[in-house]
Amino acid sequence: MQKQKITIWKIDPAHSEIEFKVKHMMISTVSGSFEKFEGHLETTSDDFKDAKFFFSANVDSINTKSKDRDTHLRSDDFFGAATHPNLTFISKSFDGETLVGDLTLKGITKEIKLDGDFNGIAHDPYGQTKAGFEFEGQLNRKDFGLTWNAMTEAGSVVVSDKVRLLISVQFIKQ
Repeated sequence: MQKQKITIWKIDPAHSEIEFKVKHMMISTVSGSFEKFEGHLETTSDDFKDAKFFFSANVDSINTKSKDRDTHLRSDDFFGAATHPNLTFISKSFDGETLVGDLTLKGITKEIKLDGDFNGIAHDPYGQTKAGFEFEGQLNRKDFGLTWNAMTEAGSVVVSDKVRLLISVQFIKQ
């Protein structure tokens, strides 16, 4: 039996976004992103159903458009960037619609599931072959040790436990 050739695809950070959304005071939604990240996938098929995804983001690159909030998010109250500078994701399976894998945040690893879309393959004007994916899901931040919170005068929590993940990534065939 002949071994199938593994193809490596590297993430194109210029055409990718790693975003999250969380309720603030339960009346509005704050969006944020990670600006420094890297990743790749390995596959033997053109439909990517056997793909293995590997991803890492630099926690210091968090951006919510508020310098004070970003500083607080980097602190031990949330991500603890000084001792846990990266978050990582390593997939266990991808069937074309659901991506399952282990997310490690603040030294805690938990399995998460993301709804996924494989958007296809295209060739850019520079001769590169690219593949696009979109993933969406949610997690409970407290499962990963991000437990800080406060109460408003009205008794609402300042930060929701539920965090939505929105990931749009483009990979370049190597």
